[in-house]
Amino acid sequence: MKNIVILGSTGSIGKNALEIVRRFPDEFNIVGLSANKNIELLLKQIEEFKPQFICITSKNGYENFKKEVDYKKLGVELLYGEKGLVELATLETADIILIAVVGFSGFRPTYEALKKDKVVALANKESLVAGGELISRINSGKIIPVDSEHSAIFQCLRGESINEVEKLILTASGGAFFRKDINEFKNITVEEALKHPNWSMGAKITIDSSTMMNKGLEVIEAHYLFNLPPEKIKVVIHPQSIVHSMVEFIDGSIIAQMGITDMKLPIGFALFYPKRQNLKNDNLNLLKISPLEFFPPDFKKFPCLKLAFDVLKNDKSGTIVLNSANEVAVDSFIKREINFTQIPIVIEKTLNKVKLFKIKSVEDILAVHKKSTDTARKVVKELRGK
Repeated sequence: MKNIVILGSTGSIGKNALEIVRRFPDEFNIVGLSANKNIELLLKQIEEFKPQFICITSKNGYENFKKEVDYKKLGVELLYGEKGLVELATLETADIILIAVVGFSGFRPTYEALKKDKVVALANKESLVAGGELISRINSGKIIPVDSEHSAIFQCLRGESINEVEKLILTASGGAFFRKDINEFKNITVEEALKHPNWSMGAKITIDSSTMMNKGLEVIEAHYLFNLPPEKIKVVIHPQSIVHSMVEFIDGSIIAQMGITDMKLPIGFALFYPKRQNLKNDNLNLLKISPLEFFPPDFKKFPCLKLAFDVLKNDKSGTIVLNSANEVAVDSFIKREINFTQIPIVIEKTLNKVKLFKIKSVEDILAVHKKSTDTARKVVKELRGK
């Protein structure tokens, strides 16, 4: 039986992971859960899975939980904030740490878990986007990617030599606006951007998909996960989301991983690794799927993707600036402070204002994140005319 910690248990990835645990109660034991502010769902999860430790990351959520819940009667130890996430990620009894929190908050627990030689099932792109330079130095094969694209590449590379790889091919659905005319982008609403055609995901990652920044972050993540240069990482638009990604080898062969659009597949692969398990899901029926289409990305329509490729090539702190500015821009768009086409403008202006340098320490990463976040917020205010 594997002892599991899930950081972000009330989000989409966390809930899917717990569904797998629910299906296989003899395989997994939940020792720790974390949530941001969905206390009602967290309480249900505590009652069902009986973890020893829980962490609440938002101050209001933590204070309300302490005030309203007799958690000692529940038999759990209550932790708080980033420090609590790190404590959960480094629990001695934990075998697998599933990092499913959103944004930069995933970096520190990922980094500390790997330092403790934990197996990390990674569903947080930002950990590697912001901290890839440091994480790649301590990752001794302990990261099992959970993003469907990186899980696909990971599976395609099993038993293969990385030296024989010609390129990694990340597929992208194109999000909600792949077929939309670029002249209509300025009128895109938050509600439209939150409607993904294929996947059910959280708000931030869905907006990232609509700008294709999600794919840009995945390009950076793939660079650090598989130790390949940017020129060996390609993106193709695949609207059907059946082929989750591919690997082309030096002899011209291409190996692809295919499946239905269900995140329980890559989550289950990570939790059961190195073996496979029948997850009791629907299987892909090749006779019923529509024709599979592939298109090149349009950098004019989706400048966020180009920005990601550009910062990856400079081998400095630009990936951190990109990530932090994007978090601010997406949050501002959701709050209707900026329009859709201003998201890449916030990111590019922030990149131009923040000095880039070679990352050497965790403190460097934290400092760049703060500087970039503050700068991006000022850019948002400038765009709003305030």
